Amino acid sequence: MEAGLETIEAQARACRDAAQAVAALDTAGKRALLEAMATALLRHEAGILAANAKDMEAAAARGTRGAMLDRLRLDDVRLKGIADAVRFVAGLPDPVGQVTREDIRPNGIHVRRVRVPLGVIAMIYEARPNVTADAAALCLYAGNAVILRGGSEAIHSNTAMAAALHEALRDAGIPTAALSVVTDLSREAMVRLLQLNEVIDLAIPRGGEGLIRFVTEHARVPVIKHYKGVCHLYVDEHADLDLALDLLIDGKTSRPGVCNALETLLVHRAVANEFLPRAAVALRGRGVELRGDAASRDRVSDLLSASDDDYAAEFLDLILAVRVVDDLEQAIAHIRRFTSDHTEVIATRDVATAQRFVSALRSAVVMVNASSRFSDGGELGLGAEIGISTTRLHAYGPMGAEALTIERFVVEGKGQVRHAESRQAI
Repeated sequence: MEAGLETIEAQARACRDAAQAVAALDTAGKRALLEAMATALLRHEAGILAANAKDMEAAAARGTRGAMLDRLRLDDVRLKGIADAVRFVAGLPDPVGQVTREDIRPNGIHVRRVRVPLGVIAMIYEARPNVTADAAALCLYAGNAVILRGGSEAIHSNTAMAAALHEALRDAGIPTAALSVVTDLSREAMVRLLQLNEVIDLAIPRGGEGLIRFVTEHARVPVIKHYKGVCHLYVDEHADLDLALDLLIDGKTSRPGVCNALETLLVHRAVANEFLPRAAVALRGRGVELRGDAASRDRVSDLLSASDDDYAAEFLDLILAVRVVDDLEQAIAHIRRFTSDHTEVIATRDVATAQRFVSALRSAVVMVNASSRFSDGGELGLGAEIGISTTRLHAYGPMGAEALTIERFVVEGKGQVRHAESRQAI
């Protein structure tokens, strides 16, 4: 084995050993650790922002622009927000030890299902230095150790933030290996990490579709996937059109480069004549390019023509696909065809229509008269998120600390045995 691959394996095994120290912390200990982590981030603000400036300069030199550059950027306000998110996690109920089911069986055994840590989580991500702190806080609070493998574009930011977090770990007497940062960013090292199925309990990729497919194809460990966010807004015939316009503008333009931004607008034919021209004026005033079907172009003549590729696209930019639909069922059929199972939104004042929309779609988050931008761990009360799962495993949608635990059975008895003669053939 090459020296670099030996290093990544040794790092992962050290992280596994350190996980025991994290799992041994009680709730008060974990909360104190996260409070110290938040304080350390702010104490080292100057160094973290200087490191981020290096990453920003290098990214700009490579031609990175717009939303992708915005994802990378840190400033004092964003860093404070990151620290606040860590503190918020510390104030959440501790998921470890929660009893989710309890029963006394006819033979007297006492059965409980109890939440316990997963163990070692490999977080593989791109561009967003806030993930370093978010993932660390959530994994540690759930009693896990974490291996952080960020992208080369944020290497200085991630390293500086991790150094501040390590300071808090040392002060708490926790091995810094419990929060391991991978500095070998080669593909070979990533593949080796993903194949350590005796060490790594779960891998969570967070980034572009290419990264997530690479992780999925090479992993021998379980992977929670989030390929992309093709989020829809359906404006129903019963919608409050002013409300619908607010949802559209917020969902598309507030931060177009994030996964919970709107990518497709569906409008009921009965309100399309009134709503689409208004929407076009509002969106174009904010720099949005519109691509529509023939019915949309009939109502807004200078729309570009939309293709199936546009309806399947996660633009991550100021581009929106538009379609006029005959009714709710056609809207549902469109979403079912093109959805990425992330977030869908309906604007309607009709309760039955809203209920049908919610029940008919299987996406991780479904909104009724609320912006898609609320599909976020912090906004949904998780404090922060380690990712948004579109994989139907034990976690689906925004993932907080609870999603980083699993349930096991704890059984207490008084000598009960299952006699051979009472067993059923298996």
